[in-house]
Amino acid sequence: MIKRTLYFGNPAYLRRQDSQLKVIQPDPRKELASIPIEDIGVMVLDHPQVTLSQALLSELIASNVAVLSCNDKHHPVGLFLPLAGNSLQTERFRVQIAASEPLKKQLWAQTVAAKVENQAKLLERLGKDAKRLFALLPQIKSGDSDNVEARAARVYWQILLGEDNFVRERFGYAPNSQLNYAYAILRAAVARALVSSGLLPTFGIFHRNKYNAYCLADDIMEPYRPFCDDVVLPMYYKGEFCTDKLNSLQKAKLLNVLTADVEIGGKKSPLLVAISRTTSSLYECFSGDRRKIIYPDFYESRSLKSIS
Repeated sequence: MIKRTLYFGNPAYLRRQDSQLKVIQPDPRKELASIPIEDIGVMVLDHPQVTLSQALLSELIASNVAVLSCNDKHHPVGLFLPLAGNSLQTERFRVQIAASEPLKKQLWAQTVAAKVENQAKLLERLGKDAKRLFALLPQIKSGDSDNVEARAARVYWQILLGEDNFVRERFGYAPNSQLNYAYAILRAAVARALVSSGLLPTFGIFHRNKYNAYCLADDIMEPYRPFCDDVVLPMYYKGEFCTDKLNSLQKAKLLNVLTADVEIGGKKSPLLVAISRTTSSLYECFSGDRRKIIYPDFYESRSLKSIS
């Protein structure tokens, strides 16, 4: 079953009743919706007057719902996840922490290759020339020692937005803000799936920043970033981003990335489900039951529109 992504951008009181999320409008007070908590995957709180009961928050966390809190600029800044998301968590932690450096370098090379290939395929979907990116794929070595990921990123963004002198950065003009929002949603979904698979989001296979509590999530989300780009860039090309601020309609479109169809393991799957397959396969790599992480590809039967 596809888990739902809920967005709250207006004042609301959220409470639990009979394993249902009750959405109450505060003034005038009335019930707006009743949603089974087991159906929820990600929940975004984007208004200072959204209030949650402790009973609801406890059950959301127990159900492995990723709850995101946004700041006054409407960007996700906080994430609630369960401390125990898998019945074999302690054993899986040990297996993850014991992973050898050569194994982690191999897994990172696979991750970079999947990201660059998806970037190249997105260029093709958008009617762009992807030859330079495909040419970089054979150059990826264990641990990406030649930093192909960064080289590919420069080529990728230059082809996509070079005419606009775009610089991909945390703070900057559109579509930076929109990309950051989509990536934050994706990061939360990946962290949720890692916890569900009994893995620590903190210990990465490549990222090692001691101030980052989600190093592994930042690793595993890399091949998924182009799926966010696939939502953001057509909106940008159509002139939908007049400012760096996102309106409710734009946020709704960006949140839909989690339900986008992808191909993973030769089968069509919603992106949120694919992420869980990826994190499950990652554990199997740590445990020695498989040698390669399962990453998604673009679902090719979808109607493509060339944008040039």
